[in-house]
Amino acid sequence: MEYRHYQVWGVLMRLYHWAFVLSMGTLAVTGLYIHSPWSLTFLEDVRRFPVAEMRMLHFEAAYVFIAATLLRVYLCFFGSKYERIWDFAPVTPRNVKGFFMALGRYLYLVDTPSRRLGHNPLAGLAYILTMAVALFQVLTGLMLLYPESGLWQGMGAWLSITQQQARFYHHLAMWYFFLFGMLHLYILIWNENYHPEGLISSMFSGKKFHGPQEG
Repeated sequence: MEYRHYQVWGVLMRLYHWAFVLSMGTLAVTGLYIHSPWSLTFLEDVRRFPVAEMRMLHFEAAYVFIAATLLRVYLCFFGSKYERIWDFAPVTPRNVKGFFMALGRYLYLVDTPSRRLGHNPLAGLAYILTMAVALFQVLTGLMLLYPESGLWQGMGAWLSITQQQARFYHHLAMWYFFLFGMLHLYILIWNENYHPEGLISSMFSGKKFHGPQEG
């Protein structure tokens, strides 16, 4: 079969992806350290202050994470047709059918390759959930960073979340990203093995390939 390349992901989408991945990884590592430092803390007040350095790195990565999350929300409504939420959210008859088709492929119940260029609805649902958790992390993180801010503490009060609860939920939600990251990598490798379409390379080039009838 003759395959053709299609431009699917724009520059902003690819920028979001890598900013989100790198900042999320940095936040996870520094967050675990802040929660339970594993270095020799007697270095503090002598030559270095490792906890403070990790906190500063955590805060810097957090601003990148916030920018990436807001960029993806923007692309959900103003990106290309493949980047908009209506293309992959399982709320239309076409997407609901695509959701169960994708689920069937991953469960080895069907072997029909995806005819979509963008996200399949199953992946789309996972990404929507991930964005919701990311926005929650942004809110709880800003509550912890600015305990004196009426804006962020007011948002916490509106959600009935105290500072201590925000700290606990913020740490708990971090484990969602560990799980998401592992599943995401597994599905990428699975797709490249069973139904190759350039999923991995598309986040560098923006292009995926399909048969001519699959545009």
